[in-house]
Amino acid sequence: MPISLIPKQVFDRYGDITVDYLKARGITLLLSDLDFTLAAKKTRRPDQELRDWIALLADNGIAFMIVSNNRSGKRVTEFCADLGVPYQGHAKKPSPKGLEAAMERAGRDRRHTAMLGDKLLTDVLAANRAGVLALMVEPVGGAVTFWQKVLHAMQAPFKAACRRRGAGKP
Repeated sequence: MPISLIPKQVFDRYGDITVDYLKARGITLLLSDLDFTLAAKKTRRPDQELRDWIALLADNGIAFMIVSNNRSGKRVTEFCADLGVPYQGHAKKPSPKGLEAAMERAGRDRRHTAMLGDKLLTDVLAANRAGVLALMVEPVGGAVTFWQKVLHAMQAPFKAACRRRGAGKP
């Protein structure tokens, strides 16, 4: 079980991940974190840009599911219902179990799955441990609290390593 904190690719934002990029890698299931990956943490409803991006994925045969560690599922459940996508809660990332449960629900295997997130210690590590393509974005809304700023600063060397090995640009 790999324990790498280096993502395969770092993007500025989720919308930079294209259907062509995913298809070229054989991805038919995109799992994604919600907070700071698709929307700022306090965002209650998905915006039209996110709706359009997920519809584009679906139109091209790429299933989408949110995988979240949120302890209270109310906001995530409402967000996903409004967006019309399934939700795997209490994922316990960096454990791969939540990702594995999501893949089982979607009927997909690890070779055809990618995980998108904004944090190395949860999203990227879970993806690498599950053996799926680990994709990372810069945090939506930026790091707000002191602890978030520390965490995101600590991620910089790993993102730089990703870029140095030639995977940092799509």
